[in-house]
Amino acid sequence: MASKRIVTICTLIILSLSSFVLREKRNLNIVFIGDSITHGAQLKVPATQAPPAHAAAYLKQQSAFDKVQFSNQGVSGFTTSDFLPATGTAYKKVKVAANIFYADKSATLVFSMMLGTNDSAIKGPHGSPFTPVAYRENLKIITDSLLMAYPESKIIINHPIWYSPNTDNGHSSYMQEGLDRIQAYFIEIDALVKTYKKTNPGHVFVGDKKGYGYFDKNHLTDHVAEKGPKGVFYLHPNEKGAMALGALWGKAITKALD
Repeated sequence: MASKRIVTICTLIILSLSSFVLREKRNLNIVFIGDSITHGAQLKVPATQAPPAHAAAYLKQQSAFDKVQFSNQGVSGFTTSDFLPATGTAYKKVKVAANIFYADKSATLVFSMMLGTNDSAIKGPHGSPFTPVAYRENLKIITDSLLMAYPESKIIINHPIWYSPNTDNGHSSYMQEGLDRIQAYFIEIDALVKTYKKTNPGHVFVGDKKGYGYFDKNHLTDHVAEKGPKGVFYLHPNEKGAMALGALWGKAITKALD
């Protein structure tokens, strides 16, 4: 009987400790990396209306997190090439933001990345079009550099979202060819993240996969209708779409950190 009581007491202690751990909230510092969609192009107030702001708002509502800070490093027109460390442009600003956040040891540093829209373009953005292999290699260089500089960080790579197959703004052309390339990028993202499960487990994750299908289905209500040489096209989320995308990113971060 005594041994049974000891087992029962030990079980209660373990359950109590587990409950305490589950109630402990985490602070997050998030650097969002991306292009015009991340930046919030076509929105009146990107600082508060872009997807990163809505992702942070979503995370603040979750019981697992306490303080959530973010830096929006989305740059309109940029490709994975523009974020390579060797270019010394976008990556340099990402590191400035990350260095400030990384100094805060009370928080988990997270990089949430969605690149690929401009990489997929037929012409226009820097270096486009990028083959799926070249796209993956650029993502790997960026990810490896971040892991080297911030070994305790978490990196989440989101699938790019849908745009209409007639997307052409007069400066950059995407069209169906680009949309097909976007979908080929999905395979490369998933395969790349899989390699990190062996080389650097627990640090690199596939993020949101639902955005593409969501905007394909809801572009009339969640995208800005833009005029171009090929007619009205849909590329950038409007305020409603930015809120939806932010929530998807927030869910991906929550899942990765769970």
